[in-house]
Amino acid sequence: MKNITVLGTGVLGSQIAFQTAFHGFDVVAYDIDQPALGRAAERFTGLAARYEADSVEGAADGGATAAIGRIRLTSDLADAVAAADLVIEAVPENLELKQGIYRTIGAAAPATTVFATNSSTLLPSALAESTGRADRFLALHFANEIWSHNTAEVMGTAATAPEVYAAVVEFARSIGMVPIEIKKEKAGYLLNSLLVPFLQAAGELLVGGIAEPEAIDATWRIGTGAPAGPFEIYDIVGLTTAYNISRMGDAKQQAFADLIKERYIDQGKLGVATGEGFYTYPRSN
Repeated sequence: MKNITVLGTGVLGSQIAFQTAFHGFDVVAYDIDQPALGRAAERFTGLAARYEADSVEGAADGGATAAIGRIRLTSDLADAVAAADLVIEAVPENLELKQGIYRTIGAAAPATTVFATNSSTLLPSALAESTGRADRFLALHFANEIWSHNTAEVMGTAATAPEVYAAVVEFARSIGMVPIEIKKEKAGYLLNSLLVPFLQAAGELLVGGIAEPEAIDATWRIGTGAPAGPFEIYDIVGLTTAYNISRMGDAKQQAFADLIKERYIDQGKLGVATGEGFYTYPRSN
């Protein structure tokens, strides 16, 4: 696998593209239009600075700048996958949207191309048929801030070819990840099976009027020694992702989704990426 395409340049998609390019791969990064690609370019510049600030090995010696030069941006989906050995899909958590993307790229990509979804919550088997190549499809899930939280959860379906699974495990290792091999399908993989119930509990406390985000976060940080509380994590993950996941839940979670949309998303407050979510952050540009 030499030519890598990443579909979606949001918070995590941009990190996947940059981390891959940083480790020497040629990357095509796709998003829907030029404004989205403009934001992606800003994210890549910010990531280069972050790698240097976090003392990622090789970043300060020109590696971070060189990574940007290995990324080609496009809003043409067929062009994005035309020469791809591996396509990593990181579009919003919407089943119909993802299925439509896979139907399009399934017809446009070479027959040898492997497809991987970075979906946080959807089972790969829910998407496999729409790819048209179930044997060359699986899930490859990254954690946020992947240069330091460098797990890569690999989860196939019953149809995934063993050699494809093994190749993706090796690819993950080659870009500095620790491959986590999951034996059978599980919504949420390992990380989010632990994280999502925690975040949902925080959302229900807020919707129920029990406490404000600051108090909930402080309780978690002080009581456990954790570096961040749930609403700080929501801001890092991005409130659009939080909304898409919550709206598919039960009545309490749907109420939390409504709260996020009305108070934050509709006001352009999407979390760290926009400088404001549950909290306010300094802008990087």
